[in-house]
Amino acid sequence: MEATKGIIFNIQHFSIHDGPGIRTTVFLKGCPLRCPWCSNPESQRMTPEKMKDAHRDKFTTVGEEKTVDEIISEVLKDRDFYEESGGGLTLSGGEIFAQFEFAKAILKSAKEHNIHTAIETTAFVEHEKFIDLIQYVDFIYTDLKHYDSIKHKKVTGVHNQLIVRNIHYAFSKNKTIVLRIPVIPDFNNSLADAKEFAQLFNNLSIDQVQLLPFHQFGENKYKLLNRKYGMEGVKALHPEDLLEYQQVFLDHHINCYF
Repeated sequence: MEATKGIIFNIQHFSIHDGPGIRTTVFLKGCPLRCPWCSNPESQRMTPEKMKDAHRDKFTTVGEEKTVDEIISEVLKDRDFYEESGGGLTLSGGEIFAQFEFAKAILKSAKEHNIHTAIETTAFVEHEKFIDLIQYVDFIYTDLKHYDSIKHKKVTGVHNQLIVRNIHYAFSKNKTIVLRIPVIPDFNNSLADAKEFAQLFNNLSIDQVQLLPFHQFGENKYKLLNRKYGMEGVKALHPEDLLEYQQVFLDHHINCYF
């Protein structure tokens, strides 16, 4: 096996929310987006960095170099659980495409071991790389943060054209995919926003979407990293706050759920 190396910041065993069954989730470091609500700010920078320990008055290093072999060795430890539950490996981040060759090598190796693979991605990557990598992927989590490319770039730092193209491709190839909208106050949470999303999805023949109401789960991490949290003081949303928003999608014949 090639000795491709990359930077990860966590390997989480026995995950049950990162795809079907019991999974081992590997978190890769680095992301080209800078969403103010990001709940894993320690994942954004590509290189290892210092982060204050939440329980002790000292600093730990977030991020370490691993080879593909080392990661697959960890993943295989849970193989019996995958077989019983229909689980497998999930690659998350950060943004896995920020370490494209590394992510691809992990997924390819997992498939060689007959392990079910899932990814969590922003889908912000050159289209050819997206096509290349997802041939080794059984299950995709992705999201669309805004239908308007200018507004998308203003808040996340990147335009959305590549994201929309890649998401459309995945749906057109009948990949198993969960598309999400993180619903963020004063960014994309109006009923007019919901209508624009729904019309875009209708045009792309996308017929399902999951709503993720805004939360502040990652707020404390910003303090531990000595960074400013851009969503401070913004009230969290709950499913009951978004029933009319959900109805807009349903009215456009899109299966919309929480």
